[in-house]
Amino acid sequence: MATAHPRDSAQPRETVEAAPEELNQWKRGFTPQAEIWNGRMAMLGLSVGLGMLLVVRLFGDISAAH
Repeated sequence: MATAHPRDSAQPRETVEAAPEELNQWKRGFTPQAEIWNGRMAMLGLSVGLGMLLVVRLFGDISAAH
């Protein structure tokens, strides 16, 4: 006889959506706002790093040619 997992018998959780202006607030700690800003800063850092790599690869040898 199989027993039901406790999670299967639990009531479904309701999700509470935050207002858009609340998601852009600068909050510290383990909050959804901090996770959003962490993702934004990671994407910015990745974009800047890849952009600099591209610029150095394309235009890095110009000074050596003159």
